[in-house]
Parts: sequence; structure tokens; C-alpha cells
Amino acid sequence: MKRIATILLLTVMTTTMVWGQQPWQQLSHPNAREVAAHFQDPPPEYAVTLTWGWDGPITEEVIVRDLDQVHKRGFRAVTIEAGYDMDNAPYLTEGWFQMVKFAVEQAKARDMRVWIIDEGKYPSGFAGGKFSQERPDLRMQGLGVAERINCTAGEKIARDLPDQTVGVLAINRDNGQHQTLDIRAGRIDWTVPQTGSWQLFVVDHNFRTPVTRAVNDSTRSKTTKNSMSDLIKPAAVQQFIAWTHEEYKKYLGPELGTTVLGFRGDEPDFAYAPWTDGILDLFRQKKGYDITPYLPYCASLGRRAPQIELTDQQRRAKADYWDVWSELFGKHFFGLQAQWCAANGVEYMTHLNNEHAMQRLVFSSGDFFRDLREAQIPGVDSIWNQVWPGKNADFVRLPASVAHVYGKRRVLSESYAAYNESPVTVETAQWGAHYQLVRGVNLFEFMFHPASSRPQPKIRQQYYYMADPAFPPMMAAVRRACYAMSHGRSAAQIAVYFPSMSFWYGDYEPDKAMWALTQQLLEDQRDFDFVDDEALAQTMTLADGRFTNLSGQSYRAVILPSVRAISKAALDHLRTFAEAGGAVIILGDKPSLLVDKSFMAAQAPGDLSWTVRESAIELTDKVKAALPAPDVVLEPACADIKVMHKRWKDADVYFLFNEIKEPLTRKVTLAGKGTVQHWATQTGRIETIPAAVPEPGKIRLSLQFEPYEAKLLVIGPKL
Repeated sequence: MKRIATILLLTVMTTTMVWGQQPWQQLSHPNAREVAAHFQDPPPEYAVTLTWGWDGPITEEVIVRDLDQVHKRGFRAVTIEAGYDMDNAPYLTEGWFQMVKFAVEQAKARDMRVWIIDEGKYPSGFAGGKFSQERPDLRMQGLGVAERINCTAGEKIARDLPDQTVGVLAINRDNGQHQTLDIRAGRIDWTVPQTGSWQLFVVDHNFRTPVTRAVNDSTRSKTTKNSMSDLIKPAAVQQFIAWTHEEYKKYLGPELGTTVLGFRGDEPDFAYAPWTDGILDLFRQKKGYDITPYLPYCASLGRRAPQIELTDQQRRAKADYWDVWSELFGKHFFGLQAQWCAANGVEYMTHLNNEHAMQRLVFSSGDFFRDLREAQIPGVDSIWNQVWPGKNADFVRLPASVAHVYGKRRVLSESYAAYNESPVTVETAQWGAHYQLVRGVNLFEFMFHPASSRPQPKIRQQYYYMADPAFPPMMAAVRRACYAMSHGRSAAQIAVYFPSMSFWYGDYEPDKAMWALTQQLLEDQRDFDFVDDEALAQTMTLADGRFTNLSGQSYRAVILPSVRAISKAALDHLRTFAEAGGAVIILGDKPSLLVDKSFMAAQAPGDLSWTVRESAIELTDKVKAALPAPDVVLEPACADIKVMHKRWKDADVYFLFNEIKEPLTRKVTLAGKGTVQHWATQTGRIETIPAAVPEPGKIRLSLQFEPYEAKLLVIGPKL
């Protein structure tokens, strides 16, 4: 009976998740007339949201004042961020929730929408300090150095070890020679070699946390005082949800999924190799061997430790450990929150730390795709002038790829925080939005508006642009573009394999190759998505020489850029794909590790003659001939115009962006049938553009781009 009841409950929950979705939460494949009906004034669910930082004491008068101000500036949504000195309503107390409830009521009265940051302040996952204060048993755990022992040549070292010790690593600081000691008896019994300067690193598992910035810290500093929760332990994540999401539900009730659109997470990650209760047994179950002898090589030894070269076997073991814990991180921390949001009519959007630096991201977050494919809205942040004229910031394409592959509609960018290198202006803010829109972002959070009942501190220069009279029209234009690009599905037919498995093994050459390749694809106006191993191995359907993702989009070519490792299931599917007419292209080095159950047992992949090979990371004529025919051709060629192609039910949609501060004129041939119309995001008007039909299914026209200008073209029925 219990089993039947559980099945019935899951059926009800699943039905609620599907049938309870609001229109903006569902994949949308409308016709052009349906999109045009709201293009002039899109619903507020598609609006740019503003980070609304509350520095206390916040009063009802401050809330009313701020919402009136930001509404006049063109915002139709806000994201509430807990701040400092909320003495009248401390974070996560009844006073706090009552103040949020009042803000939601006031936003509703103005037909505005609200997002709520799930932490006070960041990174997400410490519940404002509650884990340290109330549930220390659920704090984050990690592998780290408990003790460093300097040794003397010939010295006999004998001592007992604490129960939480997982290994002892001996390193010769003179030459980097290293070995693990046998501690199965629970103690060290080792004689130091006569040559070399040796140091012992005693590695244990213990409660360890990265720094957090907490609203209850009067110093406003990043410290370890307020520990993160165990992000890979279900009980800890459920406790986090109980202290945050469930409490908001009590106070906001029916506004969830209507006025309140959802929760936004921020950079949850690890400063140490993660550990959790039972991970050794789980590892043995999944990988078939004992990881214990290799655990010291998984731990971070600290900046003062000598550099050591891992053997192939040690690298394989470390890759297996990363595989295991990263799966837990995605499934538990991100997955459980996403499930709660789906069951309660809201969406979970979040982004990771170090999206622009994959080596650091892999160390602290495990796997970009595994983490973000769980969230309803994957995201990225664009801070510290990362997205700026003259810089390559193609990393913003990553969350868009997650969304396309795993059937999600929206893609977040938290933009313009800490832009101190060059202050933001209305022009550069719009440039940054267009730069990210053409790479797949369609939901922006602009940072930020400080709120306080105290006299307003001088707003930093980086936020002056929001007071510019040109700001509200720019906001309206970005809103229209986000609305239009939130409909339909990507038309990209090229997939670029995202090499997480190579990263786990410690090989980051594929990272360089991947970004070199994607820059060439973008500059040649060839739309693409990154796809991960999971998608190739089991998520996407394979038929007729095409991989079809959960958005209904199909790929006809897959490129592997100098990949070291790939799963057997993914490579098997790629072979079937190639045999059915799809193109599998290997640029640079071919894979050398074919991973089935574990890296430790991985073998060479064998015959790869069924692939197209090119030794350089270049779109040579040979590579281009293997790719699908381009949907966009510029005459003459121009690397500075970027394009995203989407399809609605009866129309092809192109977002084109001139990224440089110079006018450009080009003849453009586009795939599509019907009338070409320019949907002007600045005015909301839709106008027909003269065009020729050089061949069936092609449209040719001449386009003039002003400096930094973006154009939204729709080819389909005349409206």
C-alpha cells in the first residue's frame, strides 16, 4: 500500500508540475502573429529585473519610494536582496518575511514582478548563518590538510592519527617526489629517507567552508564564521529549503507563480574537495574500487605545498572522485531546489562561480552542465567588466546551451556589478545586453539599487547610467528583444562537445581549443550549442543522422576540440550518428581515454576512421564542407557581426549585432521563406524590408548597421 501511495503522490506532483506551469515557464513555439501581439508592450514576466539591495532599517515608506522610482526608470521587475543592518526585520525572522510580503503587495499594485535571492548575502547555501548556529552537524565538509610535519633525514616518525584522517602524503620538496604512507593501522610509522627535504601532509575530512558574506556580520566582510551547508547531502539541502523557500511560501502563498516569479541563487561552490557521509561506500558502488589510497591527491594541499606531478593512475582516480561528487552536487543542491520550485509554481534560476575560468569552476563546482541543467533558468554573471567592448566573453553562451539542450526557455545574466574599470553608460549597457542576447541570454538582472531609510550614500559612478533620461527607452528596447528571443527554439545545427571529463582528468588543453573554435564559429556566423556527455550518451534522441535535444532542436554535426576523455556511451552514439549521415569532426588531438564505468579502467577508443579529422583547431575548407550549409552568409565576410537564429512556428528569426563602434554595410543571405520584416526593438514597430529570393528557401538583402546596432529580423508571413 505504501508503494501505491508513493506512486500516486509522484503522479500528482508530476501533473502539478506540468499543468500548473504559467505561459512564461513553458517552452513556446508560437507563430509570428502571436508574438507580435505583445511585442510593443511585452508582459512584465519578460522584463529586465533590478537587484534591489535592502540595507536597513527598511521601512514601508522606503519600499513605496523605491518601487515608484524604479518603475519610472523602466523596470517592471525587481529582485530582492537581503542587506545589512536590518535591525527592524532581521533576515529570516518574522519581521523579514512580513517586510517582503509588503514589498510583494506593493509590486503587485504596480503590475510589477518579484524575484527573491535565496540567501543573505552570498554564496547561496548557508541560510544567513543558521547552519553554524542551529545545525552544525549539517555544515559543509571537505578534504584538507589537518597538519604539516617537517621532517629530518633519517627521523623515525610514529604517531596515532585521528579517526577522520584519510591519508598521509610525503613530499620531497627538493624534487617533487611523493608517496602516500600506509596508515591502515590508524597511525604513522615511517622513517624519513636520508636524502631530500621531506614534508608530511596529514589529510582528513572535516567541517570546512569557503568564505561567506553574511548580513548578520557587522564587519561586512567575507569570513568563515557562517558556514555553508553540506551542498551534496540531501538532508542539508532540505533544511536550507525549509528555512528559506518554505518560510517564504507561508507568507507569500498565492503570489508564488504570479507576482513572485521565483528564487535566484548565487555562486554556491566548494573551497575544498567535497566530502559527505557515506561517500566512500557510494564511490565503491559506482566505480568498483576503493578510492581511499588516492584521497590525499584529491585534497587541496594549500599554496605553500610543493608542486607535484600526478601519475596517470592518480589522475584517473581523482577524475573518478570528481565524477562522483559532482553528480551529487547537481542532483541534490540544484535538483532538490528546482523540484521544490516546480511543485510550487515558481522557477529556480542560478549561476555558478568562475564561469569565465573553467579550471577554477571545475575545482569548485564540478561540472557546469550537471549543475545548471537542474535549474529552470540557468545563468551566468557578467561582472568586473567581463563583458566589455574589446574583450572576448563567449562564456555567456554556456548557460544558453544548457537551456537549449535540456529544454528550458529562459537564460539569466546578472549584469553590471562592480564595473569599476570603465563605468557603465546607457550605450555600453545596451551594448552588453546585445552582446549577450546574440549569444542566447534572454533575461537580465541589472545591478543594483540600494535601499535604506537612512540618508542615501553617494551612489557609485558605475550606477549613474540608470538616472540618464535615455535609460527608460533602452530598457524598453531590451525588454522587447528579450521577449522576442524567449520564444521558439534555437536553429543551430552544430554541437560542440563540452569536455568535462577531460577537465576532471586534469587536462585543460581542450578548454583553450574549445574557445578558439567557438570564436571562429561565431565570427563565421555559424550558430552552435555546447553539448555535454550526458546529452550525447542518453538525453538526446538519435534518428536519421540527427541528435534532437529536449527543446526539439536538431544537430547535424558534432565537433570534438582536442578532447582527452569521453564516455563509451557518448562515443557509441556518435558512431551511430555518423553512420546515419551525421558529421563527427575531431579537431586537434583525438580522445585517448574511453570511459565506461570508471576512469581507472578506461581504454583507448580504437578505430576513429568514421570521423572527420583536422590536426589544427581551425575551420578549414575541409571542416566547413563537413558542416551543415550556413544559414547566414555575409558579403563580404565580417567577423564583427554576430548572429543568433531561432525558429517560430511559421517564421525564421535572426538577431544580428554589430559589435564594433563603426558603421557596417553588408549583403546578407538568410535561410527562410516569406516576407522579411524588421522588428524594431527601440520603437516596437514592425516594418517590411525589400529582399530578393536568389533560390528557394533563401532571402537576400542589403543591411546597414550603425555603430553597436542590433537588428531583429523575422522572415515569414507578412503581418
